[in-house]
Amino acid sequence: MRPEQANAVKKTKAYFESFKSESENRGKTPHFLWNAKMRFGKTFAAYQLAKSMGWQKVLVLTFKPAVQSAWEEDLLTHVDFEGWQFISRNNELEYDSADKSKPIVCFGSFQDYLGKNDAGGIKARNEWVHATNWDCVIFDEYHYGAWRDNAKELFEAESKKEVEFAQGIGMDYFEEDIMPITTDHYLYLSGTPFRAIASGEFIEEQIFNWTYSDEQRAKENWEGENNPYAPLPRMVMLTYQLPDSIRQIALEGEFDGFDLNVFFSAEGSGRTAQFKYEDEVQKWLDLIRGAFSETTVDNLKMGAQKPPLPFSHAPLLKVLNHTFWFLPTVASCHAMANLLSQQQNKFYHDYRVIVAAGTSAGIGVNALPPVYDAMTDNPLESKTITLSCGKLTTGVSVKPWTGIFMLRNSSSPETYFQAAF
Repeated sequence: MRPEQANAVKKTKAYFESFKSESENRGKTPHFLWNAKMRFGKTFAAYQLAKSMGWQKVLVLTFKPAVQSAWEEDLLTHVDFEGWQFISRNNELEYDSADKSKPIVCFGSFQDYLGKNDAGGIKARNEWVHATNWDCVIFDEYHYGAWRDNAKELFEAESKKEVEFAQGIGMDYFEEDIMPITTDHYLYLSGTPFRAIASGEFIEEQIFNWTYSDEQRAKENWEGENNPYAPLPRMVMLTYQLPDSIRQIALEGEFDGFDLNVFFSAEGSGRTAQFKYEDEVQKWLDLIRGAFSETTVDNLKMGAQKPPLPFSHAPLLKVLNHTFWFLPTVASCHAMANLLSQQQNKFYHDYRVIVAAGTSAGIGVNALPPVYDAMTDNPLESKTITLSCGKLTTGVSVKPWTGIFMLRNSSSPETYFQAAF
């Protein structure tokens, strides 16, 4: 384990043991939150906690069934968990035939294990889940539960099915106090549990934090060879003040200032989609590649001090081969694709443009194949721009993407960081 993973296990174990030792907590179940950024290794560390605590029966419930592969792979391929057994709806091993003398991890969505039959009772195939007293129930991707309203905001421009995918499966079955499953411990895992923390659901001693800043600090302060943080990427956040001639048309927006949703508003669909303020959006496209005439003189005066624009600053241009443009609506995505294809935007013709928006692009992960196809088998040599108004912002990770352009408003930090990370 990396040092922070070991610290998470140590702090959680100490809290659980302390909680159980206090007489006033008799009959109560302790719960603990890991607020840890993506790539922390929550699945692996959770298994190490289970091993350290001597747990034999662990139930992992998730709002995102797509994360099963990580839970299964970490358990079945690591020497530390040799002999452990993994049970899910998608593999052959069933609970009745598992060796109860060896640790068992059961994985499923809330819908899998808490869904009800037509009469409102427990489904027959799931009775064993409810009859078992678990050593620990782990809630993975917990922010989908606490983040429901913001998931709607993130996907408001998309279809109802896309909203359901964003919110996660089984939301209606989740309520710790009335959940019909018994356990001795609860562990919550999330990368963006802002609401759960702000609401006071967890107190300080019930939370382990590991942020992006912590990770980068550990990378810089590592002494010696084999730095385990070296492969973890550095994030650069850039904000820009647009010239008045571009931003003037969108100054009367929702926030009494420049409004991205107004600036990139569009009408029509498919090949007929067009920006309402196409001239200004064209100027913006010129600006980000350093070709906007009104700023050319200023740039010459500023020399090395000029702002690093995405497609003109040499160091950025080298790494931004594959970018994700987050727009307000489906119409905006199609309008951008149409504008980029026009003759005056020859610079952008080197990039394959993928419109991942609307029902025709597929729901959830089904929108991924065209993205990978455009990147080809050698993403270091290809160039792509993926246009979306919510699709592919949660529950998926595309390694070649090196930049995200936030071209729409956002009223919540969860929305912003979930898309970025």
